[in-house]
Amino acid sequence: MKKNPIIPFLLIMGFGIGLIFFLSIQGVNNKEEIAATEEAAEGGAAEGEATAGEFDPAEFAQGKCISCHGANFEGQGNFPSLVGTALSEDEVKDVLANGRGAMPGGLVPAENIDAMAAWVKSLE
Repeated sequence: MKKNPIIPFLLIMGFGIGLIFFLSIQGVNNKEEIAATEEAAEGGAAEGEATAGEFDPAEFAQGKCISCHGANFEGQGNFPSLVGTALSEDEVKDVLANGRGAMPGGLVPAENIDAMAAWVKSLE
């Protein structure tokens, strides 16, 4: 006696369609909550990012800079050390805004460049 191979596929398809229908009904019932969440996300910074008043250069550097400049920011390979850099604070701001060599510009939001440059200069 042979089993019909189409039966499991039909069961899975029926379950999937039912799940999609149930989740869409849940979305309709929660549309006010979803809209409030979206408005909050548009009004503030994205999750995990600090706003301009809450910008933490050290935390930002942990997420963006260590992959190239090393865990202690002492440089690695073709990437220079950030500790005791010979660049002035204005030059650091220019590099952060416009990039230089392998460093792309625009990694740091424009409103936070001053704080980030001051933090880089404070690394001794």
